[in-house]
Amino acid sequence: MFFILSKTVTVLLLPTSLMLLAGIAGIVLAMTRWRRAGIRLMMVSIVLLAIGGVSPLGTLLTQSLESRFPPWEKTDGPARGAPAGIVVLGGGISSGLSRQIGTSMVSADGGRIVALAHLARRYPNARIVYAGGDASLSGNRPPETDYLGPLLDDFGIPRSRVDLETRSRNTAENAAFAKAIANPKPGERWLLVTSAQHMPRAVGCFRAVGFPVEAYPAAWRADPEPPTVPSLAIGRSLERLDSASREWLGLIVYRLTGKIPALFPAP
Repeated sequence: MFFILSKTVTVLLLPTSLMLLAGIAGIVLAMTRWRRAGIRLMMVSIVLLAIGGVSPLGTLLTQSLESRFPPWEKTDGPARGAPAGIVVLGGGISSGLSRQIGTSMVSADGGRIVALAHLARRYPNARIVYAGGDASLSGNRPPETDYLGPLLDDFGIPRSRVDLETRSRNTAENAAFAKAIANPKPGERWLLVTSAQHMPRAVGCFRAVGFPVEAYPAAWRADPEPPTVPSLAIGRSLERLDSASREWLGLIVYRLTGKIPALFPAP
C-alpha cells in the first residue's frame, strides 16, 4: 500500500499538478453560478505557474538538498584509503526507454552510472553492488539491472564484479536489499552513490537498516551558486521545482512512516 500511495498521491501533490488542478477547477466553476470564483481560481493558477517557471524557487529547493552532503572528494574520504565496497542506487538507467529502443539508455540521473565507472577504475579491489529493480507502478517493466551489463562492457568493467540487486522498488528497499547482498563487516567502509538531491533520504534509509555508508553524491542538477536573475527557461524551472518538491515530500513521508531516523539526515 505504501508503494502504491507513494507513486500516486505524491504526483498529485507536486506544484505543477496542484496548479493544473486549480486551473481546471476554475474553468469548471466559471461555467456555473460561481463564475467569479472560477475566474479568480484560474488567475491564481496562472500566477503560480509564472512564479514557479520564472523564479529561482526550484533551484533554491534543489540547492538545499544537494548542499546537504558535500562532494566526497572534498571530504577526508579519499585520504582514508580505498573503500571496501560501493553501493550504487538505481535510477540512472531508463529501463522502459531501453526496452523500446533496444539499447541501454541512461536517464537524467545517469551521473550515477558515470560515478560507478569512475570508482570502479579508481578502486579495482572494491566490491560493487547495484541496487535497481522495477520502480514502476505497474510492475511490468524489466529491472534496470537488465541493461547495466552492456554499459559495464563499454566501460571495461567485468560484469562479474558487480553484484545486482533486482527486487527493490524504492529507496527503503534499496537499503534493505543492498545490505543483505553486501553483508558489510564491522569497520568496513562503503560508499553510497546516488543523485545529490536524493542523498539525504538515501543516507537516512541506510542508517535505518544499520548499514553505515559514506555519501558519494552524483548527478548534480543545480549550480551551487545562488541564482541572481530570473530564469526564462520556464519548462526546466518547473521540472526542477517538481523534482525537488518530490524529494522533500519523500523526506516528510519517510520520516512520518519511520523509514528514516530524521527528517533531514546530515553528514
